[in-house]
Parts: sequence; C-alpha cells; structure tokens
Amino acid sequence: MSLVQYSDSESDADQPAAPPAKRSRRGSSLAGATSKLPPLPAAFHDLYASSTRVSVKDDPSLHGGRKRVIPHVEGNWPTHVYLEWYPCRNELGWLEDLIGRVQKPEDSPHEQEAHACHLHSLLHSELGAQLPLHISLSPPVVLRTEQRASFTEALTNSIRASHVPQFTVIPDTLKWVSNHEHTRWFLVLHVAKPSGDELNRILHLSNRTLVAFDQPPLYAPSRGPLRKRAEARHNRKQRSSDSGPIEDYSNCFHISIAWSLTEPSGIEKERLANLDLGAVKDVKVKFDCVKIKIGNYVENVELATEVPGSPLR
Repeated sequence: MSLVQYSDSESDADQPAAPPAKRSRRGSSLAGATSKLPPLPAAFHDLYASSTRVSVKDDPSLHGGRKRVIPHVEGNWPTHVYLEWYPCRNELGWLEDLIGRVQKPEDSPHEQEAHACHLHSLLHSELGAQLPLHISLSPPVVLRTEQRASFTEALTNSIRASHVPQFTVIPDTLKWVSNHEHTRWFLVLHVAKPSGDELNRILHLSNRTLVAFDQPPLYAPSRGPLRKRAEARHNRKQRSSDSGPIEDYSNCFHISIAWSLTEPSGIEKERLANLDLGAVKDVKVKFDCVKIKIGNYVENVELATEVPGSPLR
C-alpha cells in the first residue's frame, strides 16, 4: 500500500494552528513518554535473524568475497546453537575503537603493512543497522526437515534439566581465529572462564545432542566417518544417562567482532597479542538464554535464575 500524498494546502490550511505554548507542552510530554518506554524484548531481534536472500546461487561478490560453507539444498536446514550479545551504545563505541586500532596501528613503521589485513566489522550491517554478536556453541551444521523438531526438543530438555544458571563473561584477550576451511580469519575477543564454568557445561550439552543427531561437535577432536557414526549410535542409547566428564574448552570461547579474507602476518599477530583492550576489558556480558537457530527460526531456551544444589548430569 502506498502512502497517501497531501498537498501543502491540505496539510497546513485544513488544520488549525496550535498555540506555541500548547505545542511545547505536548512535545515535552511526548518526549517524556518516549524516554520511559521499556526496551525491546530480546526475542524481537529473532524476527530479523536472517538477511534477505539476494541470489539462489553462491555468489561471493554479494558477500564481500565470502564463500558459503554450507550450500543450499532442498530439505536441509542450516543450524547453529549460540549465545547472543547486543552491545549497548558505549560498548559499541569501545569495540569500534578497538577494531580501528587493529586496522590502522599508530606505531606501524610501514603504511603498506598497516593495511595488509583489511577488516570487515561485524558490529553493523552494510546499511548501518546494529548486528548481534555471539559465542558459538556448535559449528555450522545441517539438519534434515524431519530432525528439526526432535533436535530442538532434545537440546531444550537437556538444558532445562541441567539447571545451568544465567551467567556473565568478561573479555580478556584479543586474537585471530580462522574458520575450518582457512578461507576467513576472524578478529575475536576471547572471554575468561566464568566462575560456574557455564560455557563448558552448555557446550557439553550441545555437543552431546549434536553427536546424537550425527552432527560434528564443536571444538572436539575430529573423527573419521565410521567412528563418528558408531559414536552417534552409542550416544543415542546413552544420552539420557550420560554422566561423562565435562571437557574444558575455556581457551576456545570467543566473540567475533571483525573478519578478513587475508591471513594476518606474523607481525600483525604479534602486535595483536600486545594490544591494550582499553575500556573493553571492563565490559561484562550477561547471558540469560541459549539460542537454537534452524533456518530462519530461532528458539530461545531460558537459563535458570537460581543455582540448584544438584550438579550437572
């Protein structure tokens, strides 16, 4: 439906002019009401979790040179388990400053080297809209249509039964991490291990569910296809009573803030290790739910608000 067009005479002459004093009071009252509006619920962002598809083929020129890891196949559903973070305005400013100092280091002796690794920020879209950041709890995997509901139910029940509480993480270092195919390098904020080891606990549940559905776990050692299928069959039988140890992958958890198609040089990696995080080191990121994204649908699994006495099983 198109907007109705009004002429200047219709918009001005037909409406009586309000006295200046009343107009001022009205404006102030509206401003006050606007400032008291509650923030948008977290689930609102899930409605726009995926960008509009502009091509049915994998065209890297439409995505800054990136190549799709998982091709579009009818009946297959790209799936990702993660924790989401929307930085506030101050935090965005600190992150932007940090990316800028990595992109153009002031102490670089060679201008050419300073721009060798071109960074693409993950903080905003090409149109300037703020993008969510995240900590991955699964690799990019693919589920079949008939697996979507059962996978979501299995992981949701597992998280709820574990009573993992809401928790907070703090960024502690900045480093480079490549994807599995070594086609992209990410500038990431590594996060310190939370006091209750919640990241490893949730990853344990996610990995256990992934393996039960014949999907590769995140950060776990790679396995051959035959061994993987055998372990998957075993885990299907044992997942309801699985009490195995929770492995420690605390050195792996991170939040990606930018990416590059060019591998950073040794000098760039060394410089990054010595870069001061500035105000970012004081950021506290709180997580209260786990997100399961299958296709364009996002399921929010709330974490517990209280810590029970029983340990995770």
